[in-house]
Amino acid sequence: MTGGPNPLLSPIRLGDIDCQNRVVMAPMTRSRAGDGDCPTELHVEYYSQRASAGLIVTEGVQPSIDGKGYARTPGLHEPAQVRAWSRVTDAVHARGGRIVAQLMHAGRVGSHYNKRPGARTVAPSAVRADVSLWTDAAGMQPCDEPEALSLANIAAVIEDYAQAARLAREAGFDGVELHCTSGYLPMQFLASNTNRRSDGYGGSAQGRARFVVEVLEALVAAIGAGRVGFRICPGNPFNGVVDENPLETYQTLLGATRPLGCAYLHVIASPVADLDAFALARAHHPGRLIVNDGFDPQSAAAAVQAGRGDAVSFGRHYIANPDLVERIASGAPLASFNRKTLYTPGAAGYTDYPAWVPA
Repeated sequence: MTGGPNPLLSPIRLGDIDCQNRVVMAPMTRSRAGDGDCPTELHVEYYSQRASAGLIVTEGVQPSIDGKGYARTPGLHEPAQVRAWSRVTDAVHARGGRIVAQLMHAGRVGSHYNKRPGARTVAPSAVRADVSLWTDAAGMQPCDEPEALSLANIAAVIEDYAQAARLAREAGFDGVELHCTSGYLPMQFLASNTNRRSDGYGGSAQGRARFVVEVLEALVAAIGAGRVGFRICPGNPFNGVVDENPLETYQTLLGATRPLGCAYLHVIASPVADLDAFALARAHHPGRLIVNDGFDPQSAAAAVQAGRGDAVSFGRHYIANPDLVERIASGAPLASFNRKTLYTPGAAGYTDYPAWVPA
């Protein structure tokens, strides 16, 4: 794209959320939560440093104690967590930003070493994830054998999500995003190898999509469609999920969610060679699209200009460039991040990346 104003820098309304530009900070696990799975003052600094984004989507946040998968990830199901997140949202809003909480239930991707006593590892079916996780207590550990959710358990998990959304609004978040990819609980319901149920939540694509649809319905009922988004990546094999026909699955899902009128759909490019996730989303979702495909500022602007998406989310570029929007506006070079400090405790590699200073 050459000439004219940068489309990334124009404002956009996502449902009920007015955003100052179309640069979105993608959700990224950073494993810095403190005691009680609460965000800390480091989170306040980290997110407020990046408040010039049109929209910040937080790291994945547990909607319940059962939903925790990884070490040092934050929750949104207890009063102390709400109070701690309020400090984050206040700081972002004070700098003119907008922020939504990504609700992430890890499902079968979990270890009891990372969970509180009494917390369960649950899934659509009792199919163990063949992956290992870092635990602070015991190093790398295999995922636990999950319990298959009963119908009553499914209803309880859906209510956990709805309550997390209500608490998100209490904490000052502008909305929530439902994490439906990366092999976590919603995707475990969607995928044919992890969902072996024979009841109304399994079998056909419609049955496998039912859980996600009902969670989104509950979120919409809790806080309004204009403050609810969701994220997908059709065919993503991360954490051992395999879908025999992702095109059918996601056509079915988007057809069922279309009437809800959600604020946005956040789409990651599919790794399946013949599946254009952005085109699929455009064809089956009438609302706003946030697209993600490892874009740099130039390709992101071109994608918005061409109508592939209405906004673009950046992950790795936001790690080392807290002032990404300002760098895009000025054409400043982008800094690189240190992979060794992605998930380590403390400020190093988290809040110590400097803003651009012209020579």
